Amino acid sequence: MSKNLYIVLHDFTDIGDAALDYALHIANHLHIDIKLMHVVNDSAKEIQATSKLMEIITKKKLPEGITLSPMVKVGNFIEDVGGFAKQDHAQLIIMGTHGALGLQKLFGSHAIKMIRHSDVPFLVVQKGTPLIDIKNIIVPVDLTKESLQIMNIAGDMAAIFNGTVHVLYEAQGDERLSMTMKTRIHIVKNNYEERNVKAEFVKLEAKGSYIKKIEAYAHEMEAELIAFSYHAESILPQFETFGQSLITNSLNLPCMVVNSKLASALYF
Repeated sequence: MSKNLYIVLHDFTDIGDAALDYALHIANHLHIDIKLMHVVNDSAKEIQATSKLMEIITKKKLPEGITLSPMVKVGNFIEDVGGFAKQDHAQLIIMGTHGALGLQKLFGSHAIKMIRHSDVPFLVVQKGTPLIDIKNIIVPVDLTKESLQIMNIAGDMAAIFNGTVHVLYEAQGDERLSMTMKTRIHIVKNNYEERNVKAEFVKLEAKGSYIKKIEAYAHEMEAELIAFSYHAESILPQFETFGQSLITNSLNLPCMVVNSKLASALYF
């Protein structure tokens, strides 16, 4: 492949349009091919789905050098998208979310469930996500090694857009935990310095909701992207609210998410 491949999921709704518009927006800064994917549960639906995708594609004005092609797959929308993207060696899956509305508050968002089944990173947008350049990237981390697995991708995005990564972490009252966090931050600092990635490291107060503090800082910095590593400890993703809350953040910011693996000695 001569270019990187991004896959955009489209469900023939306005939120699919939002995902495609955002992909075309960032394509102005990248040399990528885009495949517009729709998943059907019956092969008899493939022809009709392909026709609908082509209707969408023909209405779009593409940045110079960008290709946009249809991609219809037969399978399970939740479980198989990550595998389809991996087979095509895609670097990123871009999708929209309708937010944590109605029953999704109880059963968990589709985005979270799909991320759990994927080795390919996701970029999730909302209907109101603004189409603006990425200059400030918010990266919240915690005491786990898994939370640091987003750092390389966040650094790559900052380099592409000449932006700054803002690494957020909470103060720790326990001395042992405080030293653990200090070690994590030191590793990230060294990594970013070696790669010439612009970065700020911000320690947040220990009290209060971490989600609210993240959103407050993102609002203050007028951030354009939140990036985090998803590593729910619960067996059932619907009981894990941190990732879903970030994806459906009240600022309508896009979220870059990687499904972390159990970390060994390596942090990134």
